[in-house]
Amino acid sequence: MKKPQITIKYCTQCKWLLRAGWMAQELLQTFETDLEGVQLMPATGGTYEILIDDQLIFSFKVSRRFPQPKEIKKLIRDHIDPDRDLGHNDR
Repeated sequence: MKKPQITIKYCTQCKWLLRAGWMAQELLQTFETDLEGVQLMPATGGTYEILIDDQLIFSFKVSRRFPQPKEIKKLIRDHIDPDRDLGHNDR
C-alpha cells in the first residue's frame, strides 16, 4: 500500500518557512513511518496550504488563520488510519 505524501506550500514573501518547517517536524514526529514524506514547497501570494497526495486539507486563504498541529494531525490520521489513537491530541 502506498504511503501518503504530505505537501506544505508556504509563502516566501510572508516568510512562512519556519512555520512550515515546524509543521513538517510535528507531522514527521507523529506519523514517523506512516508517511512517504513531507515536502515543503515555496509559493507566493500569502499561500499556506497543506495537502495529502495533492488533495487540499487546509488553506490559510480559506480559513483566514493558521492551523494548529493538533487539527492537521487529526485530518491526516482520519485519512490514513481512522482508528489510530493520537493520544493527548484526541482529547
